[in-house]
Amino acid sequence: MEKNEAARDEWPQLMALAQSGDSQAYTRLLKALVPVIRSLARKHIADEVLVEDVIQDVLLTVHRVRHTYDPGAPFLPWLMVIANARAVDALRKRGRHQQREVASEAEIPLLATSMESSSHDELATLLNQLPARQREVVEHVHLREMTLAETATQQNLTVAAVKSLLHRALNNLRRLGAHHGRS
Repeated sequence: MEKNEAARDEWPQLMALAQSGDSQAYTRLLKALVPVIRSLARKHIADEVLVEDVIQDVLLTVHRVRHTYDPGAPFLPWLMVIANARAVDALRKRGRHQQREVASEAEIPLLATSMESSSHDELATLLNQLPARQREVVEHVHLREMTLAETATQQNLTVAAVKSLLHRALNNLRRLGAHHGRS
């Protein structure tokens, strides 16, 4: 623990050296900051993937604003402000993304309602017009009621890829359903 405290005492000096162009001091500083940033991010965020994203964002922000640090001032509060701001930004961004995801999924009953009058054969016909991956994702998520994570595991995809395929599939089904209704 004393070693970490000694390292923290060196941070203002390392940043001053980094500000004057010492890349070795800057590398030492950034490496020493990672565990501290991780700890700060975990206070706000439970998702480890998002924590790692926040760490990268904090390091990029430190790099962009390093010229604003005053070596005569304490370093940790300066870093904490940056880390807290990036954590809040990440949570807001994730919240907006989840709201869009929910809104997209809220449209699914509209699609189902418009197809209620269709027979199962017509639904199968529409699903079969989708590319195979999109059809499989729709079948897993909406017909088998699997979660996005379960579907991702089953299909050997990331959750983000499943979301993307599902979004494309629903758009295609809307388009196909509209054309189908005109035929």
